[in-house]
Amino acid sequence: MDTLEQARMLFENLKMHGYQSKIVSMRHVTELEKEIKALHREGRLDEEIYNNYLASFDFECQKKLTNAASLIIVSVPQPQVQVVFEWQNKSIPAIIPPTYASSVDKHVAELIEVYLEPLGYSIRRVRLPEKLLAVRSGLARYGKNNITFVEGSGSFHRPVVFISDFACETDSWGKSSVMEQCDACSACRKACPAKAIGSDRFQLHAERCITFHNERSNDFIDWLSPAWHNCLVGCMICQKVCPANKEVAKWIETGTTFDKEETSLILNRAPEDRLPRATFEKLKSLDIKEYYHVLGRNLKALIEQQI
Repeated sequence: MDTLEQARMLFENLKMHGYQSKIVSMRHVTELEKEIKALHREGRLDEEIYNNYLASFDFECQKKLTNAASLIIVSVPQPQVQVVFEWQNKSIPAIIPPTYASSVDKHVAELIEVYLEPLGYSIRRVRLPEKLLAVRSGLARYGKNNITFVEGSGSFHRPVVFISDFACETDSWGKSSVMEQCDACSACRKACPAKAIGSDRFQLHAERCITFHNERSNDFIDWLSPAWHNCLVGCMICQKVCPANKEVAKWIETGTTFDKEETSLILNRAPEDRLPRATFEKLKSLDIKEYYHVLGRNLKALIEQQI
């Protein structure tokens, strides 16, 4: 079996689990780095965002694997997850958007390893510009809101990237592309209360994005109205109004419930090591443990809207 057929079989194996995938040459890592650094150099990336998120991309990831030859990009469909907080005799619902369920990365890795390891190949999970890589590989397309959309999943998906020593014989690399329906549509731009989606450029004004502000530890900036807050972490405003999400916009799965004692601990920002084991496990199962330091503030904003 040649590498073309092996790649096809790998893609089919992932597709059986509902995952879409692409493979591109390892050499494109340099192009990704140049594109990100050019945006930064041209002043189109906010300095804080660049330093907190983009500067940590591993553009030397080939050093993690001998004879690294390819990048494997996988799109995992993900729903919104609704959790409930019991507070003052009320049940307060809160949404966790798609993409936050990072535990699926391990499952994807296992599926790839089960197929590639018997053929003598290895993979490593790496941190690269997943959205940009998904678009340049042809796996996804950008929306006007700079979020990536995949056929059948809309923006309700999580991109996962691996390097591999598996040879790339079918490089699908291309230019960044935007969905055609965005040309005559401004639904996301009109819906965003923070005006993060501008008409002056394609790049998101990420420094105005609600997600950026409710993922960071600082108190909410003065101009950011608490009424705009709509998720436990992240934001769903532009995704919910997007016509490309018509088929998935109501895809919500039920998560766990936090009782009133747990809710009180979170609201009062109790140190993580003082949380009951059961509470810690709930946060871990939702893949939001790393955001615990902002949950109390964000939850307070949601509760104030509902009581």
